[in-house]
Amino acid sequence: MTSTLDKPAPAPIPPVNRKGWMAQLLLRLHFYAAILVGPFILVAATSGALYALAPQIEQVVYADELRAPVADTSLPLADQIAAADAYVGEGETIAAVRPAPNPGDTTRVMYADASLGESETRAVFVDPATADIRGELTAYGTSGALPLRTWISQLHRNLHLGEVGRLYSELAASWLGVITLAGVALWVVRVRKSRAKKDFVRPNRTAKGYRAILSWHTSTGIWLAIGALFLAATGITWSAYGGTNVADLRAAANWSTPSLNTDLSGGAEVAHDDHAHHGGSGGGESTTGDVSPAAFDSVLSIAEEVNVNTGLVEIRPPAGAETAWVVQEIQRSFPTEVDAVAIDGQTLEVTDRVDFADYPFAAKLARWGIDTHQGTMFGLPNQIGLFITALGIVAMVVWGYVMWWQRRPTREPRAIVGRAPARGAIARAPWWGTASVLVVAVAIGVFLPLLGWSLAAFVAVDLVLGAVQRRRAGVRSR
Repeated sequence: MTSTLDKPAPAPIPPVNRKGWMAQLLLRLHFYAAILVGPFILVAATSGALYALAPQIEQVVYADELRAPVADTSLPLADQIAAADAYVGEGETIAAVRPAPNPGDTTRVMYADASLGESETRAVFVDPATADIRGELTAYGTSGALPLRTWISQLHRNLHLGEVGRLYSELAASWLGVITLAGVALWVVRVRKSRAKKDFVRPNRTAKGYRAILSWHTSTGIWLAIGALFLAATGITWSAYGGTNVADLRAAANWSTPSLNTDLSGGAEVAHDDHAHHGGSGGGESTTGDVSPAAFDSVLSIAEEVNVNTGLVEIRPPAGAETAWVVQEIQRSFPTEVDAVAIDGQTLEVTDRVDFADYPFAAKLARWGIDTHQGTMFGLPNQIGLFITALGIVAMVVWGYVMWWQRRPTREPRAIVGRAPARGAIARAPWWGTASVLVVAVAIGVFLPLLGWSLAAFVAVDLVLGAVQRRRAGVRSR
């Protein structure tokens, strides 16, 4: 009879190898997010590249409306506005006037039109020297975007699907930041382990197949990282859910853009919309219909004595009897000129003024960030930088899908794409790692709800796929 003492002792359970759990988690996150959200990022980057070049395209397409023969003198605004009024006919209400900023430019007289969309106006273009009408177009927002640029802008913003379409751009902006941060972290991990570190900052031209695409993806990605993160962060401010939280945070911290008080009875203010280029108000508000054209010259002259010192100006008549005129600088290029002044139309006294120099520093950063995102901050170099960055992001997405296809198991005829990175990172993580991941996920879900919901959906799908795979493996082992 064998004693229980003679039985061999059970083999000890090997300790869990916790090294590398973070890299494994980031790789899986980077992979799944890029695969599932890649199409949204691809559309946003492609349309963003088009928008970066839109101002130059606009100058060519609408040259007849935007340009006039250069002349030594120009007529008073009153004569130009009278010509525009005669062109559109009686009963039309002027929403704003933008005097010709430079020789060879036209003056825009912008009319409210109930048949147009939100923030849109009917813009009549006038030769400032002769008062000849050069044409009319629909203008959009504070940027004064004309139909072609507006179409590209709306494609980039919401796919021409309205508020529902904004969800696509919010997903793209939110996940672009996550994918980029995860990619940078993986880049650091791999650089530390690799002997050929130079291949991580420039493509390896001798590599073939999968390794060649990986080299291009890795080396290009690290150069694009700052630009991608900037576009993601500033893009979120336009979003439906995350953008609202950003606005609430700015208001709570007193970082909001100062408002101009236009209520002559005391009270109401005109808020300065930082996002008016893409989707905010600007130029579409109706005004009183009995405004004298000569008053535009008077209020502009007064504003120029106060704080308006740039050619890019918009003059808005009062919206009511107890409302002041507004003269607003609209120069978005550096140095930023967005000073504004409110003027009482009866007394021609200045009732309020807002200077960009007095903005809180955070409000200035927001203005600069938005204008850089739109390519207006530094002019053509800014546009070229955005165009290259956007095309780089397009290439990164395409390379990602190509690598997914290249990693497919060649011995499995039915496999058309590669397998996902191994799961189990959270199970290997120490307690503080798991806690940190949960805290970060909850914080993201609160501040960026759409990102949080989609992340939860990813986790749910991953759990279902894992359960299916374990069940299949169990069936095969029987």
